Amino acid sequence: MNITANDASELFRQPPARYLDVGTGEVAYRSVGTGPDVLFVHGWPVSGATFRCLLPHLAPHVTCHVIDLPGAGSSRYTADTPLSVANHIHSVRRTIDLLGLESVAVVGHDSGGLIARHAVAGDARVRALGLIDTEQSTGTSWKFRSFLAGRHLPGFGAALGFLAGKPRLRRARLVLGDAFADASLLDGEFDEFFLRPLHTSRSARAAAMRVFKSFDYQLVRDLKAVHGRIDVPVQLVWGEHDKFFPVKWAREMVADFAHGSLAVIPGAGLFAHEERPAEVAAALLPALTGGPTLPVDD
Repeated sequence: MNITANDASELFRQPPARYLDVGTGEVAYRSVGTGPDVLFVHGWPVSGATFRCLLPHLAPHVTCHVIDLPGAGSSRYTADTPLSVANHIHSVRRTIDLLGLESVAVVGHDSGGLIARHAVAGDARVRALGLIDTEQSTGTSWKFRSFLAGRHLPGFGAALGFLAGKPRLRRARLVLGDAFADASLLDGEFDEFFLRPLHTSRSARAAAMRVFKSFDYQLVRDLKAVHGRIDVPVQLVWGEHDKFFPVKWAREMVADFAHGSLAVIPGAGLFAHEERPAEVAAALLPALTGGPTLPVDD
C-alpha cells in the first residue's frame, strides 16, 4: 500500500478509526499499510502523529497500527482518568489484547520506547522491537534529568504552554531547540500536532503534565533486568546528535540484548524519525519484516 506524506499527515487530522477502552481512558487507533503487524508507541508530550513521516516508507511493507495513548492526541479521557506512565504500560498491553495481535513487532520512541519495553518484555506475541532515541539502561543524561526536574517547579505546565506558542523562544537550546538537529522543525506540522495543543488547550496541557509528573526513575533503573527478558531481535535507531539520550550510551546498551543491533542516523537529534524518516525506516524494516537486523554502527 503506497501513501504520500500528505496522506499520512491527513490521517491524523481526521478522527481515529476506532477507540479502544483500555480501562484507564480510551486509546485512539489508526491503521494503514499491508503486511506483518507493527504497533507504534509514542512518547511524551507527542502522540501517534509523530510517526506520520515514517508511514509512507513503511506502509508498503507492514501494517502500521498507530495509537494515541490516554491523555494524548485524539484519545478520550476525563479529569478523573488516571493518566500515568505506569498506566500507559498497561494500555499498550491491553491494546495488543484488544487488537488480537498474535505476531507483532513494536516500535517505541522516547518514553514510548520505555513504555513498550516494560509492556512487552517476554510476551510471546512480540516478534521484534524497534527502539528510537529512548531511555537507556546505562544512565540518564544531564539534559534529560534537567528537563524532568522541571515537573517539580510551580507553574512549569503554564510556562511550557507559553513557550510552546512562541516560535523564537522555543527554539532556544534550554527549551526545545535541542530536540532536533534542525530547530526549525519545531515549526510546521510539529507545531500543529504537538506544540499548538499545549499552548491553546488547557485540558491537553493538564493531561500532559499529569503524565509528566508521574515519571518514575525506577522504570529506568529496571531496564537492565527488563532487557534480559527480551530475546527477540531489537533494532536500536539513534540520532547522532541526540542530547537527551547520548548515542555513546546507546552503543553500550545494545549489548544488553541477546539479539540487538544499532543504527546511527547522521544529522538527526532526538526526533530522528521525523528528521530522517527514510533512513530510520530503512534501519527498522529488516527487523519489522523478519529479516536480519543491521550490524552495530561503530
